[in-house]
Amino acid sequence: MCGLTGRDTDPGPVVARDTVQAVSTAVAVLAALALLVSACGTGGTGARDEGPAHVGSAASPAATPSLSPTPRAERMDAVRLIKQDPHVSAAIKRALKPCVADEYPVDVSYGDLTGNSVDDIVVNILTCGDAVGLGAYVYRERDSGYENVFKAEEPPVYAEIDRGDLVVTKQVYARGDPVSSPSIEDVVTYHWSSAGRFVKEFSTRNKYSKSAGSDAVVTPDD
Repeated sequence: MCGLTGRDTDPGPVVARDTVQAVSTAVAVLAALALLVSACGTGGTGARDEGPAHVGSAASPAATPSLSPTPRAERMDAVRLIKQDPHVSAAIKRALKPCVADEYPVDVSYGDLTGNSVDDIVVNILTCGDAVGLGAYVYRERDSGYENVFKAEEPPVYAEIDRGDLVVTKQVYARGDPVSSPSIEDVVTYHWSSAGRFVKEFSTRNKYSKSAGSDAVVTPDD
């Protein structure tokens, strides 16, 4: 109706002509919309029909395999590393067996201990029942492989990375001590030296009292 204002000619024909044009335009738009809706609803080839289907089918298979297999591959690589290492004792290799199915009692951690461009690997071998540490090892990458640069096989023992240093905890049992309550705990901190080996920085010995509620007595060894 915008042509009605300010016109000097007879408004009747103008209104009729404009009305016919508006109705024709509306019919054409409605017809186009009906055709588009019909094509989308009956499996047409528009972007709305095939776009989401391709996104779903392409993303799901690619994302699913990358969620869980990686930790298992790392765990099995650590087991293979131990089995093939000539520096690991035969007793440790015999004791390294799955606890349930293919789950091995192995703790693996990665970090910078030796200043190498690739993370070092710390491997702890445990018992299945009470998780007592049987052996602790550090592997450093060399020539596209890994070499054993540290081992401790006096159980119970456990090694971990602490702010770039290697911290090894050894528990000492007196006669009559239960597995859960050792009398002494030695904590030794090692640092990678320029000579290409770990050297002891300092150590601490914790002596636990037999009295209930008593605190440990901490004595530095150095």
